[in-house]
Amino acid sequence: MNETYSALAAFAQTGGLIYFMILFGIVLAYALWPKNREKFDDAAQIPFRED
Repeated sequence: MNETYSALAAFAQTGGLIYFMILFGIVLAYALWPKNREKFDDAAQIPFRED
């Protein structure tokens, strides 16, 4: 049973790392995509607007 737990823990750690690396890459690509630049630039200026 101990070997099964160790194998499952190693798989979960590796799978989790890969999952979060892929998720980070997707978020980074979305944030840096040229089409989204205007939207993010506009959102960055919100605190400086006076209504």
